Amino acid sequence: MTTPGGPTADEPDVGSDHSWHKILEPDQLDEGRVTTVTVGVRSLAVSRHQGNYGCLDNACPHQGGPLGEGSIENGWLRCPWHGYDYSPIDGRPPEGFDDAPACFAVEERDDGVYVALPPEPEPVRTVSDVLVETLTGWGLTHVFGMVGHSNLGFAEAIRRAEARGELTSIGIRHEGAAAFAASAFGKLSGRPAACFGIAGPGSTNLLTGLYDAKEDRAPVLAISGQVPSSVKGRGAFQDTDLEAAFAGVARFSETVQAGSDHAELASLAMKTAVVERDVAHLILPDEVQVQEAGDTPAGGPEGRVGDRRIMPPTEAMAEAEARIRAAHRPLIIVGNGARGQMDAVMELAEQLGAPVATTFKAKGLVADDHALGCGVLGRSGTPIASWFMNESDLIVVFGASFANHTGIAPYKPLVQIDHDPMALGRFHPVDVPVQGHVATTARLLTRALADHVSDADLRDEVADRWAIWRSEKARRVADDAGRGLGAAAVMAALTRTVADDAAIAVDVGNNTYSFGRYFEASGSQDLVMSGYLGSIGFAFPAAMGLWAAVGGARQVVSVSGDGGFGQYAMELTTVVKYGMNITHVLLNNSELGKISKEQRAGRWPVWQTDLHNPDFAHFARLCGAYGARVIEADDLDTTLTEALAHPGPALVDIITDPLLV
Repeated sequence: MTTPGGPTADEPDVGSDHSWHKILEPDQLDEGRVTTVTVGVRSLAVSRHQGNYGCLDNACPHQGGPLGEGSIENGWLRCPWHGYDYSPIDGRPPEGFDDAPACFAVEERDDGVYVALPPEPEPVRTVSDVLVETLTGWGLTHVFGMVGHSNLGFAEAIRRAEARGELTSIGIRHEGAAAFAASAFGKLSGRPAACFGIAGPGSTNLLTGLYDAKEDRAPVLAISGQVPSSVKGRGAFQDTDLEAAFAGVARFSETVQAGSDHAELASLAMKTAVVERDVAHLILPDEVQVQEAGDTPAGGPEGRVGDRRIMPPTEAMAEAEARIRAAHRPLIIVGNGARGQMDAVMELAEQLGAPVATTFKAKGLVADDHALGCGVLGRSGTPIASWFMNESDLIVVFGASFANHTGIAPYKPLVQIDHDPMALGRFHPVDVPVQGHVATTARLLTRALADHVSDADLRDEVADRWAIWRSEKARRVADDAGRGLGAAAVMAALTRTVADDAAIAVDVGNNTYSFGRYFEASGSQDLVMSGYLGSIGFAFPAAMGLWAAVGGARQVVSVSGDGGFGQYAMELTTVVKYGMNITHVLLNNSELGKISKEQRAGRWPVWQTDLHNPDFAHFARLCGAYGARVIEADDLDTTLTEALAHPGPALVDIITDPLLV
C-alpha cells in the first residue's frame, strides 16, 4: 500500500521521471523505529510508525542533523542534534513551524519496502573543480590526505579528477604522514605533490611534514578545509586561524574567497611551490568549495615559468677558474642541490682528477665505487671524505649550503656554486661565491679548464683510503657483544641486497648515522631524508611518497629505528591498502638509541629512552604485509632478499645492539 494511508494534499508526487528503489526487506524495520538507508548518493531517513512507512531526506532542515539517527517520541521524529520534531511519515513539523525535510513516496510490497526517487541532479562544475583542474594543469599527479567534514567539496573534485585519470589520491591514517609523503615526493621528483586535511587539527597535523619540506627546499602544496565563512572567527567548532598557523611554514598562503580568482590563486600556489621549491598553501572555506563556477577557465603554467638554467657572472667564473688552476689538491663537494645534474659535475671532477665527497643529503649522487668517490662528509660520513677535506688546498662546492652537520671546513679556500643567492655564504663568508645553475656552471668550468693539467691525479690515493676504511668496516661487521646485530653488519647486508637503482628513505637516529657511514651507494640510487628538520618518524611515510614518485618502476626501501617506525606504524595498513611495493628495514634495539648516546656523552643518566615494542614482524603480518624477524647475522641476506622480492609491502624486524652503531 502507499503511505501515508489515503491521499492527502501532502502526499508526495511520483513523477514520470521518478524510479522505485527497494530500501527494506519485509519487516526489517521494527514498529516505532527509524533507520538510515543510502540509495546512490542520497541518504534517507526511513521510519515505521503506526503500521506505516515514511521516507524523508536524512538532513534536518535546521543544521543538517542526521534524522535517521534520531528517535520517534510521542509520534514525532526527533532530530538527534537539536531536538527538532517532524512527522516520521510525511516530514511535516508541529503547528507553528514551516521547515520540513523533503518527503518521498513509499510503497510496501510483498518483497519489501520501496521508495520513489527523482533522478539525481547533474553535477555542476564547482570552484573546487576549477582548483583541481588548475593544479593538474600545473602537473599535480598525487594527493595524500584525509577526507573530512570541512573538505568534502574539494574531496569530490579530487574524486572526479581521479575518475578521469588525471591524478591519484591516497588516503592516509594521519595527516602528518600525508605531509611527509608529499615532502619526499618533492625531494625525489622535483615536482609538488599535495597534502590535505580538514579545518583545525587536520590541517595543524600537516605542519611538521611541511616544515620538513620547507627546510629541505622540497616543493609541496598543502590544502586546508575551513569552517564556513559565516562562522569564521566566532569560535565555531574547529575554527582555527589557519593563515596564522601556516604563516611560518608556507611561502604562499591564501584563503580562497567566494569572489577570488580561483584559478589564479591555484596557479600562484603551484608556481610558488615549483619556482621557490617551498611550501604553498590554500585555505578553502566550506561553502566556497561547492560554489558553482560555470565555465570559468582553469589555469596552467604556460607563459608563467622561465628557464632556470642561468649562467654565472663572468667575473665570478674567472675567479673560480683561477682558483682551480692554482690548486694542487682540490676537493669537490656536492650537496642535494646538485641532484639530477651530476653528469656535468663528474665530467669536471674527472678532468681535474679531483676527489668528490657528498653531503649526507646528497649521499648516492656519487657511487662509492667510483674512482674519485669519497662517500659522505660530516657527522654521518666516512673517514675518506674527511681525509681529503683536511688534505685539500681548495674546496669547490656545488649545491650545498654548509649546514653545521656537514663538516665543510670554513678555514679552507672555498668556491661555492649555487643557483640560490641566499645559499651563497649562508653560514659564513666564502672566497668565491658563484650564482649559477649547477650543471651549467660545471660545464663552463670544464670548457674553461680544458687546457689545464692537474698537478696530482688522486685516484690511487682515493683507492688506498677506501681500502683502509673497508678493512675497518669488516672488523666492525664481525663485532658481537651478544646484545643483537651491529649496524655495520646490517648496512653491509643492505649494500649487497638493495637494488642498484632503489629509492631509499632513511629516518633520524643512530640508524641514520650508520646508514651514512656504512652503506655503500651505487650512484644510481636516490636517498631522501629529513635533512635540516631532522624529524624522527620521517622514513616510512616518506617511502609512500617515493613509491608514488617512481610509479612502481623502482624498488622502494625505507630504513628506521623502532622509535621512528612507531610514530607512523599504522600507515602500514595504508601501504597494504594500496599495494605499495615498499620494504621497510627496522633496526630494533628497544630504545631511542641516539638519545641514550647523547645522555651518556653529556654525563646524564640514561632516562626515558627505553621502548616497549610489539613483535613488529607479527604486527606486519596482522596488517596484511610480509613480516620477518632477524636475530642472527647469517640470516640477514636471505631474509632481506626475500622481503625485497616480495610483490607488496614487507617489513624486516632486525634485533640490533644499541651500542654497535
